[in-house]
Order: sequence, then structure tokens, then C-alpha cells
Amino acid sequence: MDEQSSPSSDTQKDLPLSGIRVIEICHMVMGPTCGLVLADLGADVIKIEPPQGDATRRLIHQGAGFFASSNRNKRSLVLDLNHPAALKTAKRLVAGADVLIENLRPGGLQKKGLGYDDLRIENPGLIYCGLKGFLPGPYGHRTALDEVVQMMGGLAYMTGPEGRPLRAGASVTDILGGVYGVVGILAALHERERTGLGQEITSALFETTVHLVGQHMTQYAVTGVEPGPMPERPRAWAVYDIFQSSENVDIFIGIVTDSQWRAFCETLGKDDWLADPDFVSNASRHAARDRLLPLLQGIFGEMTTSDLMDTCEHIGLPFAPINKPHDLYDDPHLIASGGLDTVTLPDGRKAQVPLLPLEMSGRRLGVRRDLPHIGEQSRDILLEAGLTSDEIDELIDDGAVNQGDGRS
Repeated sequence: MDEQSSPSSDTQKDLPLSGIRVIEICHMVMGPTCGLVLADLGADVIKIEPPQGDATRRLIHQGAGFFASSNRNKRSLVLDLNHPAALKTAKRLVAGADVLIENLRPGGLQKKGLGYDDLRIENPGLIYCGLKGFLPGPYGHRTALDEVVQMMGGLAYMTGPEGRPLRAGASVTDILGGVYGVVGILAALHERERTGLGQEITSALFETTVHLVGQHMTQYAVTGVEPGPMPERPRAWAVYDIFQSSENVDIFIGIVTDSQWRAFCETLGKDDWLADPDFVSNASRHAARDRLLPLLQGIFGEMTTSDLMDTCEHIGLPFAPINKPHDLYDDPHLIASGGLDTVTLPDGRKAQVPLLPLEMSGRRLGVRRDLPHIGEQSRDILLEAGLTSDEIDELIDDGAVNQGDGRS
């Protein structure tokens, strides 16, 4: 598949990580997210896949979007790492790389001779990033998933109502853990400029979750009061709720400062509310919520959805329609700001994917290279690594390498 050209595309050489080569030995979400961010920033990310391809290519239901959302701008090389010749080839590739990222089970690559202590002998500048369930410690041997660490890290408790822990509605820990891996890699690349040496980095799901709930932990440390789940905890603001328009469309609206309250009342001609001692401050409005919220719903319920949102925007109130994820394909802001770009699915259909939430020098980091088929760039990558065509043919014949059959 040729490199894709689109209005949002950048050439590799124009991007911040141009010239950085990354070897990705990853699956699922956390590792591929780390590789995705590096690839979007311009690194040459070589995704080493097993002979049958990354397992996320075949996931269904809630996992059906994993591969398409996390593997643009990468090249695919199939190596059977259970084959001695493939292991030798992998070591040759890593010897010329800047970064290796992996999220296999703890010790998995070390047993194959692909651990950091083995690889840095030939490549002392290598930055080796392991994306794991836990940092070293008593839990380090455990298998972790996003949902597991959300449960044990307190995030599920804070998300669901009392007695009903609920994982967040996206792979937030996997994704953020991958991004923290990128932060470590970028810092190590910067340090390498000074020292000439690489280093080993580990980013972990459990510790990522702990960082996410740090505000709640600190709240307890400051107040001595155990924080309750978000759906039931006392809110900081009197008006921070979902209301219905005249069309029974749900709109979230917040009024989080006294100046916003004043502007709201003035815009809607509610001077009597400004003079009402129950509504004079956020604290008094909070105490009078049982009286206030029905009054607000009565006003909002007479307004169309469009008028209600226009009014909130005019006043400067925080507001939001209650969207479903697929509604975002039609979001005018995402469309106008270039927040979506296109990849090709295995069946040939086109699909839009969200880009990194970054703008750099006025540009979005778009799709330069479409989703790779399994092993699509195997031969090209090995030729770049210095192997001859005859050597590559021998690896293919031995089953150590798959050069791809044009399918995903």
C-alpha cells in the first residue's frame, strides 16, 4: 500500500521525530498507542507482528476498532520470534534503532534474548520502553488489563454509583499509560543528546490509574473525609446538571461562578433571582438546589435545543450535548478543525479516525501512511537493514519471515 496523500498529511521529514526509528513489539491498546503517538510525530515505527498478525486485527465487538485506531503511520514486518533466524534478524534491526517498545508479558522478550541488557551491548544508545501492568514490586508478575487496574486502583469505584464499581467508558488507562511511555521516551531521547546513552523505561497500567485518582487520594489527605463515587459525591457547584430542552434533548449545563450566574440572570431577564438571598452566591444556591433546579428546568424546557445551546454560548456558560461516540463523525468542530482523517479498512472501506489532540505550528498530525497489511513492508524493511534478497528469500522459505499476502 502506498503512502497516503491527504490534505492533513505531512511529509516524514517535516515532523518533530523525523529520523527516529522505533521497533514496536506490541499488541492490544497500551503498546500500540505508544507507537501511534511516536509515528504520528514522525518516527519510523516498524511494527513487528507474529505470523498470524496482531491479534487486534481479528477482534470483534468492543475490540473491533483497536487496530484501525492505533496503527496508522506504521510499517508492518512479520517475524516469528519463536524461530532462531527471526530472533537474529530482530536483533539486527534493533541494533540500528533508536527505540524499542514492547508490552508482552513480564520477562517474555528477555527469555528470547531481546531484553534491554542483551540489546544495549550492541546498541548502547537504545531506549527500551516496556509497557506493563505494574512497575517492579510485589505485583510485577501479575497479568493486568485496563479493567483490572481500574478496579484495584480506585477508578472504577469513583466512576460508578455506590456499590456498583464501573470501568470508564474508554480504555483510558491503556491509552494514558501509552502516552506516559511516550513522555519517558522523549525525555530519554533528550538525555541521550547529552550522554550518548539510552536507558530502560517502564510505564505501567496500575501506576497510571493511581496517578489518575491522585486528586481523590489527596482530597482524603487534606480533608480526612473519604471521597465518595462521582455520581453521588457532593458537587462543588450549584448548577452542574443535565437539563432537557423543549424537544426532550439532554443538555449538560454548568454555572460555576457568580459572574456566570449574574450574566445568566441578566440575559434571561431574571432580575428577581439576582435579588433573591437564596441565590446570591454559589454556596447559597447550592443549599437551595431543591428549589432552584426545577425553576431552571422550567425555563430550559420551553427553549428549543438550538436556542438553549445558543443562549449558553452567548453567556459563556459551559454546556454540552450528550453525544454518543459515533455522533462525533458529524461534529462541525472536528470536521472544520481537521480532527479526523481517513484510513482504509481490511475490506476496502474507508473509515475516519480521530487524530492526536495536538496542533503544532498550526497543523494537525495526520495520516501519512495507511493501515499496513500483515507483513506488507517486510521485504523493504529487511533490505534497509542490509539483508540481501537471497537472505530474505531464505528467511521466508524457512518460515521466519512473512512478506505479506496483501490481506489484513
